[in-house]
Formats: sequence, C-alpha cells, structure tokens
Amino acid sequence: MARVAVSISCSDQDRKELERLIKSRTDEIRMVERAKIVMGCLEGKRNDEVAAELDIRPGTVAIWRKRFAVNGIKGLRDMPRTGKPPRQPATELRNQLLMRLEQPPPAGQATWDGASLAQILGVSDDTVWRILRKEGIQLQRHRSWCVSTDPEFALKSADIIGLYLNPPQNALVISIDEKPSIQAIERPSGYVYTSSGQIVRGLKSTYKRHGTLNLFAALNVATGVIQSKTTVTKKRPDFQEFLDEVVADVPVDREIHVILDNYCTHKKNEEWLATHPNVNFHFTPTSASWLNQVEIWFGILSRKTLRGASFNSVEQLKQAIKDFVAAYNNNASPFVWRKREVKGSQLRNTIVNLCN
Repeated sequence: MARVAVSISCSDQDRKELERLIKSRTDEIRMVERAKIVMGCLEGKRNDEVAAELDIRPGTVAIWRKRFAVNGIKGLRDMPRTGKPPRQPATELRNQLLMRLEQPPPAGQATWDGASLAQILGVSDDTVWRILRKEGIQLQRHRSWCVSTDPEFALKSADIIGLYLNPPQNALVISIDEKPSIQAIERPSGYVYTSSGQIVRGLKSTYKRHGTLNLFAALNVATGVIQSKTTVTKKRPDFQEFLDEVVADVPVDREIHVILDNYCTHKKNEEWLATHPNVNFHFTPTSASWLNQVEIWFGILSRKTLRGASFNSVEQLKQAIKDFVAAYNNNASPFVWRKREVKGSQLRNTIVNLCN
C-alpha cells in the first residue's frame, strides 16, 4: 500500500519567509533548498515530483515536509548535533572575537579578515564566519559618513529643507550644481562567463581617452525637470551663462531661490545678482552637499549613462547626456525629501556595544 505524505499548511507570515528564503542570495544554500522543498509541497505536489524538480531524493523531501509540518519554519534549521564539545564555550569565544575586532589588526593588514581572526583565536575559519554571520558583522563592506563642521549648519540646513518642504508661494526653487571633467572613454565591453558559471558584464582593462567636458544641471524641485548645459571649462563666466539660460523664461517679478554648494565659482557673483534682484542664493553647509537634490540626479545619470559606457569622442558623450536629459524629462517627477538618520552615538560605539 502506498504511503500518504504528511499534509502541511502554513500561515501568511511563514509563506512570506519561505518566499524570502527562495529569493535570498545571502542565506545558506541548504536553507534555500529546504524552502523550495516546502513551497513545492504547499503547492500540492507529491514528494517524487518535488524531488525530480530539485534533483534530490524523495526521502529528503519527506524529511523536510515532516519537519515543517511539526515545527514550521523553525523545523527547517539544523538540530543540535552530538560530537566533541567545543574547546571554548560559545559565549566566551564570541566575546573574545568581538573584543579582538576592536584591537589593531596584524602588522601589515589594514583590517581584520576571517583567516587572521581564526589564527589568533586558535579556531577554524568556519567557526569565525559562523559567529560573524550570527552577529551581522561584514568585515569587508563599509560605509562612510560626512560630519559638517559648519557653525551655521542648523540654520543653513533648516533654510534649504524649508525650501523643499514649504517653499514660498509662487516662488521657483532650483537646485544647481556641476559635474566636472566627465571623461569620454572608449572601451570595448560585452558579456562574459565567470568561473562560477554566471554571466556578467565585461569591460576591457585598457581604454582610450578622447577628452573631457563639464556638465551644469538645474533641477526644478517642484517638477523634477532638469535643465542642463555642457561646457569645456567650469569657470565663473560659464556658471553665469548657465544661470542666464535657467532664468531666461522666468518672469522678473517671480522669486527664484537657487540652492548651491560652496564651490568657488558659486561665490562672488554679487554683480550678476544685482542685475537679477528676484534671484536668491542659498548655500548648503560646509561638507553637506548631500542637501542639494540635484546630486541625486547626478547619481542617476552616472548609473544609467556614464558607468560602463564607451564614447568615441566628446561629441558622442555630449549627445548621450543630451539624449538622457530629454528622456528623463519625459517622465520627470519631484524627489521626495528624506534622509536616513545617523545617530552620533553609533559612530562612537564599539562593536561589542552594538552587538549586545
């Protein structure tokens, strides 16, 4: 008589976790496989059908079907195994590893890595990485931060954010900056197989330079529309000529508020401002150019048009930028102002405090 497979069901929360595991690129491969097994069973497939799809034994499917039926998601994780006890208690080893990370790395190394930690603690690489994964510590990834020392930071930033969130009635708010020395680089590219069998974008290591150009851009904060101009130089006259183009079609009785960083060409423009009394400059605090929304657009331009591209001439680069601006403006929309908070205490805390 044929055996009847264990009937299983799951909550919406467990289903979402299974779907997350199946799509995950960071969880263990065995956990991804087990999630696929359970999901196949939840779809009503027989054990042999699931096994054939995943190229595993039907008995393996039966084990994880039963484990999930009894313990849910928790049942997919490995049970404690018997064997030789660790030389050090897990908590003691964890604390030693975290404290070691606060100390200087071995001579000649800029940072700690798994092998050097394992050697100094007298354990295996796998043990070190298991602890690091559990604590959420990634040794090679990093983030940077920029702390403004401008004594008027609060006043200047409040002024600019106020223009974003509550601009003066009928006023035009524009965010302006330049992207200097964009290189017209000619470099062949294509798709290649990696040793892991994945297909990735390949770029030839050598390239030919065909010159550079500078890009001025003005973002209409209310609409998201971009106005741009490419130049050979980035001097004050170039900046003022761009400003002339930006304000040319704006009625002289309409207020214009221009958000700028502290670059030298943005300063000492009193003569130009005197001839445009409806224009007001608002400077971001020192080391806080991220307050300027046009920087977000420059990032989009870099990702979509410049990174990995090949240009045979400066003119081709110029046309590519022009085409991107035109396409972008067809679907332009304003940015939603938000900034992730970075607490100052996090910068002073030690790894041990963060993980406790």
